[in-house]
Amino acid sequence: MNDWEIHAVKYADRNARTRRDSFILDDNHDAPHAMDYFVWVLKRGNEVILVDTGYDSDEAAARGRPIAMDPREALRPLDITPEAVTDIIVTHLHYDHAGGLHMFPNAKLHMQSAEMAFATGPCMCHDHLRAPFTAGHICEVVKRLYSGKVVFYDGEAEIIDGVTVHCIGGHSRGLQCVRVRTEAGWMVLASDASHYYENFMARKAFPIVVDLQDMMDGFKTLERLASHPRLIVPGHDPLVREVFPVGAAPHIHRLDPGPTRDIKL
Repeated sequence: MNDWEIHAVKYADRNARTRRDSFILDDNHDAPHAMDYFVWVLKRGNEVILVDTGYDSDEAAARGRPIAMDPREALRPLDITPEAVTDIIVTHLHYDHAGGLHMFPNAKLHMQSAEMAFATGPCMCHDHLRAPFTAGHICEVVKRLYSGKVVFYDGEAEIIDGVTVHCIGGHSRGLQCVRVRTEAGWMVLASDASHYYENFMARKAFPIVVDLQDMMDGFKTLERLASHPRLIVPGHDPLVREVFPVGAAPHIHRLDPGPTRDIKL
């Protein structure tokens, strides 16, 4: 069986942040702490799977969080057109991961049942839990569901040979990571199961959390799934761009060969 390529595609960043935004009870909470925003592309020959979609300029304006480029434009160097994308793994339904679903009209969505129940259930009565979601994005999933283009999973499942998903929870009730077979070994796209290397390496929780125990237990799950901890790729860490080589364009980094050096906090 052939291995997969993985491309991390950066489309936005936020530099006006501090460590209090990234870690619960951090000792150095006022220090600057930047965040990158990615989508990921899995490629094997003519097969393409998109992992998450990012968000568009309308969402950027509504939240006051500008994007560097439209995710569709960001994918262009990989010769990917929105209409040609047939499968999207949705790690969870927060705006920065599912805010561009409408931009890929022909795609089937792969997600956890628990995430749909969370995003449409009584937890959304609470402002704090609802804040990272946008109603229009959830409605897009419902429309896709009624057109037969959503596949739900409960826990662990194989999407296709060499690609599996695993429900982690914690940050969002149905958050899932993606395990991919590459030339470097089994690589895990953590998404927001670990925003930064420091989250899982130092066992530091991220402040946006629905179940703290699930989040902390999830760090062990990431380590169990990866062939080596250095093959765990966090969802928002600018360090990703330092330890993996540049790919098809300056904003794209190639992950599947593995990092070029060890990650040191």
